[in-house]
Amino acid sequence: MRYAYYPGCSLDATAKQYGESIEAVAGTLGVELAEVDDWNCCGATAYMSIDEAQAAALACRNLALAERAGSRELVAPCSACYLVLNKTQRYLQEYPHIRQRVSRGMAAAGLTYRGSVTVRHPLEVLVNDIGIPAIKAKVTRPLDGVKVAPYYGCQIVRPYALFDDQHDPKTMDNLLEAVGAEVVDYPFKTRCCGGSQTGTIPDVGLDLVYQLLEMAHQKGAEMVTTICPLCQFNLDVFQADVRRVHGTAPMPVVYITQLLGWALGIPGDQLGLKRSIVPAEPVLTRRTADVV
Repeated sequence: MRYAYYPGCSLDATAKQYGESIEAVAGTLGVELAEVDDWNCCGATAYMSIDEAQAAALACRNLALAERAGSRELVAPCSACYLVLNKTQRYLQEYPHIRQRVSRGMAAAGLTYRGSVTVRHPLEVLVNDIGIPAIKAKVTRPLDGVKVAPYYGCQIVRPYALFDDQHDPKTMDNLLEAVGAEVVDYPFKTRCCGGSQTGTIPDVGLDLVYQLLEMAHQKGAEMVTTICPLCQFNLDVFQADVRRVHGTAPMPVVYITQLLGWALGIPGDQLGLKRSIVPAEPVLTRRTADVV
């Protein structure tokens, strides 16, 4: 299996462990990720609120580059990137005035885009292309009942919900169960983490982080797993601030690909497990009788 790959800015910076674990898991499962040459920032979600056409042109350049390289499927792990690229596809289809402006922008850059690229998320590829039975067959270090709260965040299933249920997504749940984890009932799985509010309106942002972590504790989770770089950053980095106010216990927050990689027997240093502020190794080593 071969896919064009759009890592996005976060996976080269604050979410480096996400990129490391995705590539490690892909290699173990026989998936080739061909990084799009000369990709650029998608503009994230904020740029859309400034100028939708310019934002769409910025994102469309990545789609055009993938199309020019002959790719028909583009994997985008970051929730914001995945949303923006799919939103751009919709805008080009539904709004002629935006399509015209974007087309002029592409022409100025020596590019065209015919709309032939499908944007995919790694969760969709893992569950629908590789398949849970194939993944389960490769498990060498099962998670042995590690209690995990799967946190999807608000962007991966809204507004489009292209591969999972909008209100009660299950792809991570099913993957975690397949590799031996115990999935806790987590009713906040699609609630917003506060996004950039932790840096702009701290009281509001930190309260949202607290609510998510507290619910995970109440449900008996030993760790939270996610697929969004901003969600992981907020829930991991700001725990010390939350503890100062609420006195909550530490909660490891890792990417689903890190847990899958661990279960597949990939060494922890290839999964970026050392990069988290709240370490996950104590839980994993206690449960699997192994070392990172």
